[in-house]
Amino acid sequence: MNLSSPTKDDYMGLYSIMFWTLTLIGVVKYVGIALNADDHGEGGTFAMYSLLCRHADIGILPSKKVYSEEEPLLQNQSARAGRPSWLGKFFERSITARRALLFMAILGMCMLIGDGILTPAISVLSAIQGLRGPFPSVSNAVVEVLSAVILIGLFLLQKYGTSKVSFLFSPIMAAWTFTTPIIGLYSIVHYYPGIFKAISPHYIVRFFLRNKKEGWRMLGGTVLCITGAEAMFADLGHFSKKSIQIAFLSSIYPSLILTYAGQTAYLINNVNDFSDGFYKFVPRPVYWPMFIIATLAAIVASQSLISATFSVIKQSVVLDYFPRVKVVHTSQHKEGEVYSPETNYILMVLCVSVILGFGAGNAIGNAFGVVVIMVMLITTIMLTLVMIIIWRTPPVLVALYFVPFFIMEGSYVSAVFTKIPEGGWLPFAVSIILALVMFGWYYGRQRKMEYEMANKVTVERLTELLARPEVQRVPGLCFFYSNIQDGLTPILGHYIKNMSSLHAVTVFVTLRYLLVAKVDERERILVRRLGPNGVYGCTVQYGYADSLGNGDLAAQVTSSLRRHFETTTEAGEEEAASLEAARMTGVVHVRGKMRFYVGDDAGWFDKVMLGFYEFLHGICRSALPALGTPLQQRVEIGMLYKV
Repeated sequence: MNLSSPTKDDYMGLYSIMFWTLTLIGVVKYVGIALNADDHGEGGTFAMYSLLCRHADIGILPSKKVYSEEEPLLQNQSARAGRPSWLGKFFERSITARRALLFMAILGMCMLIGDGILTPAISVLSAIQGLRGPFPSVSNAVVEVLSAVILIGLFLLQKYGTSKVSFLFSPIMAAWTFTTPIIGLYSIVHYYPGIFKAISPHYIVRFFLRNKKEGWRMLGGTVLCITGAEAMFADLGHFSKKSIQIAFLSSIYPSLILTYAGQTAYLINNVNDFSDGFYKFVPRPVYWPMFIIATLAAIVASQSLISATFSVIKQSVVLDYFPRVKVVHTSQHKEGEVYSPETNYILMVLCVSVILGFGAGNAIGNAFGVVVIMVMLITTIMLTLVMIIIWRTPPVLVALYFVPFFIMEGSYVSAVFTKIPEGGWLPFAVSIILALVMFGWYYGRQRKMEYEMANKVTVERLTELLARPEVQRVPGLCFFYSNIQDGLTPILGHYIKNMSSLHAVTVFVTLRYLLVAKVDERERILVRRLGPNGVYGCTVQYGYADSLGNGDLAAQVTSSLRRHFETTTEAGEEEAASLEAARMTGVVHVRGKMRFYVGDDAGWFDKVMLGFYEFLHGICRSALPALGTPLQQRVEIGMLYKV
């Protein structure tokens, strides 16, 4: 509380602000509207971005550029109907607008990752501070160390998957959502039964007229009442839309309204006792049970943000916007439930560092407020684009949504920006680092894609290479991985010239990450003949919520080839026999590793960005282990590309 001498009317105004923030942002925006803007069950800013890209030609992803309109998958997956809207046409014409939209999606995702660092820190730290009520002698250092130990334990449990521990979540959250409003009701009756008069918006007007600039600055702290709504949308891949709506409307929303009302009623009778507001209004007889429930609830809240962080990291990796990290599917039944070891331990180190570095002061709360409201404002803007471009909502309804929420959240953003020197800089620092990593990786991948497209090997060129007398066809089955669809990777020519051979049956495999959440199993693997005898093309198509490592890729591709042969003439039997013989002889997976050679004549931008990309490429994981290919069957072919 920043007011030097708060009054009853100040507290009434603050409760009115929290009530309407929870109602409008929590209920109307997220539960009523945003949860319907999912992309095949996935939520968050990147899911909305992919949804927009599929309904209008506004994406600048590599997979979008080489996508053929004639392919059946695009016709099946894209829901683009009729002519694009005026806004869709504007984005299609303006590369600047498309880049701004992409930057906004990336920023929203980076801020959510920052949320994954701050939520566990502030939630657990706030709960453990309850020890200082009965034991004032407990120092801040003890609180910080205990919080860090709890968080380390939580992160170490992540590898077992959410499903393994989620059976505890429901009882804990049920205890939290049912006990806190009961205490709130007790506090209302005991301290100030007329608290619900504050629902009237005129208390908000009076609050700002009375406190002016100081009242506006206090919005930076008030925004914390709605934390978690942004994670609720990002966690859509872990829970169904209906379950989130029912849980929020039936328990979370009324619980928060009554709890905040009880706290406000207590403060009206104790106007200067505003430090540690939650534990102050808990009656002494139930203090310790509530301390235990609050600590467990903080752990569950932390888990939801950690899970959401894993989800957005996976989305970024499969869309080729983030260096490859290991992603493990921890549930056979829920495809959205993933775990990333590298991400997990980096988050753990950052969370513990935040607790030990910022301590029990207001700095973590200030940083948390910046993250929450920035994600919400980006969601509002992107949801407006979804309404106009995809849903074709009437302009009056779009304005009724956009104007109030943009003004409300814009006011919150302007207030939390004043907190940047007081800890709010942290999420910006994290977001800038992540955005630089993502941009550096994307820029390098784009340059490689451009080189491969300009120097691709055509089927005719492959036929010429194989016709040379020194080139032999050796026994065995080879899976040759390529990044391009229309043609073959330049590394193929490099390989044939140096090895003077090609396997009897060679399948050129292209992994294509599409701007959809999930690809239908029937459309997962597409195969075709490429002209020369025993040479085939194969496209393995995945959405960002699909798993790359389900089963043996080689077995899946060979099964698809056999089915392809069965639909052809009698020559198909001979090809099937050759395929089986090659498979029995031996299988090898060949992957090109093209590196940049940055010459002295290259520009400074290329020197910096491509040098950074090569560093990232050197420390990230290979794509092949994610496909489950045996180590002894992998071969890497190196090639330098001079910039």
